Amino acid sequence: MVVPGVLVDAVVICEDLLQDHRQTSSWYYDPSYSGQAVLREENKAAAATLSVRKAIGRRAAMLLEEGAIINVGTGIPNDVMGPILAEEEIQDKITITVESGIYGGVPAGGIDFGISRNAMALIAHDRQFEYYTGTGIDFTFMGAGEMDQYGNVNATKMGSKAAGAGGFVDITATAKNVIFCSTFTGGGLEVDMGEKGLRIKQEGRFRKLVKNVQQISYNGRIARERGQNMYFVTERAVFRLTKEGPMLTEIAEGVDLQRDILEQMEFEPLIADELIKTPVSIYRQGAIGIKEMLEKKEGYQ
Repeated sequence: MVVPGVLVDAVVICEDLLQDHRQTSSWYYDPSYSGQAVLREENKAAAATLSVRKAIGRRAAMLLEEGAIINVGTGIPNDVMGPILAEEEIQDKITITVESGIYGGVPAGGIDFGISRNAMALIAHDRQFEYYTGTGIDFTFMGAGEMDQYGNVNATKMGSKAAGAGGFVDITATAKNVIFCSTFTGGGLEVDMGEKGLRIKQEGRFRKLVKNVQQISYNGRIARERGQNMYFVTERAVFRLTKEGPMLTEIAEGVDLQRDILEQMEFEPLIADELIKTPVSIYRQGAIGIKEMLEKKEGYQ
């Protein structure tokens, strides 16, 4: 980086590099995130951790098609999608990007959002958005706080906390496929996962499927008018946005439609004539065969 001297008023020497001059909030320096080295392990430890968030990410990843260029937003997608692609060995079939200018690798999660281990390329932030808002990516995976009866999604304001939109609006407006990833309820949700599917041990304190969202971050009506494909993926159910509104298309094994889904919503969704069952493989340890699923599809055009 070059800074013109006319812009420099003073040079301050950092006395405690480990504390005050870190690469990220979580670590002092890792060359695999800045392009100076390649770490072959590809974040296998993170990929091996099974959780509700990972199960949601896995089900969302099953919507992918080979050759797709994807974006991952903060929250569940950025935390789990990169490790999932690495674990399933499909990083050569899907190009993952992050709004900061990242291509490829395994994006860092949590407060370290915006960087990636072993990235293929790093470009300027504004150049990345020229691509996003111009051509538009094939799939974007976004976190979500609420969805309402009209297919509107709130990802920017939760109660008194307003996180703001960031690049959310630009990306979701032009992506060909928008996949929202969220737990069905929030605040204390506990589940059992296994080969028999999913069991709700403790429901979350607040509902995410509401009559009206607190703030419209993603406009369901506009999405329908544009013919955009939108899915709302949770640990127990999948919804698809149709011309008439959100439609429940899939439920997990072990989940009761009335008790665990309809009674935990503030509106009555459309229900597909034939509800399919979520593959129980998303609830177990180890790779689940997404690579083989991609190979059976025609590939993204």
